[in-house]
Amino acid sequence: MENKTVTPNKSTSPQKKWMDFKVGSVPLPVYIVMAAIIVLAGVMQQLPVNMLGGFAVILTLGWLLGTIGANIPIVKNFGGPAILSLLVPSILVFYNAMNPNVLKAADMLMKQANFLYFYIACLVCGSILGMNRKILIQGLMRMIIPMMLGMILAMGVGTLVGVLLGLEWKHTMFFIVTPVLAGGIGEGILPLSLGYSTITGTTSGALVAQLIPATIIGNFFAIMCSGLLNRLGEKRPELSGQGQLVRLNGAEDDLADAMKDDTGEIDLKMMGAGVLTACTLFILGMLLQSITGFPGPVLMIVAAAILKYLNVIPGETQRGVKQLYKFISSNFTFPLMAGLGLLYIPLKDVVGMLSWQYFIVVISVVLTVVSTGFFVARFLNMNPIETAIVTACQSGMGGTGDVAILSTANRMNLMPFAQVATRLGGAITVISMTAILRMLS
Repeated sequence: MENKTVTPNKSTSPQKKWMDFKVGSVPLPVYIVMAAIIVLAGVMQQLPVNMLGGFAVILTLGWLLGTIGANIPIVKNFGGPAILSLLVPSILVFYNAMNPNVLKAADMLMKQANFLYFYIACLVCGSILGMNRKILIQGLMRMIIPMMLGMILAMGVGTLVGVLLGLEWKHTMFFIVTPVLAGGIGEGILPLSLGYSTITGTTSGALVAQLIPATIIGNFFAIMCSGLLNRLGEKRPELSGQGQLVRLNGAEDDLADAMKDDTGEIDLKMMGAGVLTACTLFILGMLLQSITGFPGPVLMIVAAAILKYLNVIPGETQRGVKQLYKFISSNFTFPLMAGLGLLYIPLKDVVGMLSWQYFIVVISVVLTVVSTGFFVARFLNMNPIETAIVTACQSGMGGTGDVAILSTANRMNLMPFAQVATRLGGAITVISMTAILRMLS
């Protein structure tokens, strides 16, 4: 009897393939059904104008645009998901292509319910309290000189370049140079906009529209510099540590170990504690604002950093805040960008800001922080290429910028130092520049 080979039925493989592809957090076929229902409700003017309708709008739009941006070659390495999530909704509003019912639902969530504040509190507190204490202390000591020197020089050089090109110095310093060094959008631009808002009286949403372009452009040039530095390291091996920041005894390995994820399995009760912690720290910032007159969101950053340094918050609660940070950042970042694009980014005004002088100022800031790291390294027993790559992260878009910059240079092992440069450098920038603007106002 002839043996027959039975081949497995592959008829279900295309279906499985479609189910494996996810838009945001849901499989593509499921997303299509959900999106169709939401779009139909909007067309029929039946979308609820409350938080439910608002979340439906921004999640549907943000997840789609974030997924598209993450799958476009080259563009995905230069902040594509964030760029698309911001610009496409703004373009749709500019051409009156958005249903009024959809805009009302988004407005209810973003402006009246103030989801923006909740997002900022979760990200800022989770970013700082979730950082390994060893990284906070040792990483800051290792990077404090090139980080602070680069920030100070970049502020001066960027502002001077702007003035020489005919721009007003105050606008150049606070609205072009500062956002490049603020540490990204979630942990930098958004709290910076809240701080500026309490001082200037301008709404935080309008300020976000003015601040975000510099961050995106700065991230783009920081990635380019990272690639060029990697090439320089290949041609000039004596300038490179082949991924090692410090030139002796491998002390940086201790920080690499500290980067290991210690949050454990997802614990919903711990995340609940994280929500309360983030809300409490935000409220503490507002209370301190009523006493000191200094912007509450900035004081929240100071309070979180002090509490982390003193290590007075129980480890379980810190893990809960970190888990909340991961949940919020992975699910709501691009939807939040979409909401900002719908309601806060007037396309005509944004395009009007992007002059050739604007680009040159941003480039001068990025080149200054990179050059500072490169030349200061030899005096600190650090490798110039690696130090310059880490300082380039100061002008990146937060955590995603760190990944893009380091991966471009094939130096992901430098992530602990990049986190210090981005998170703490960004926090110092936000705090100091908000204080200076308050004194000048």
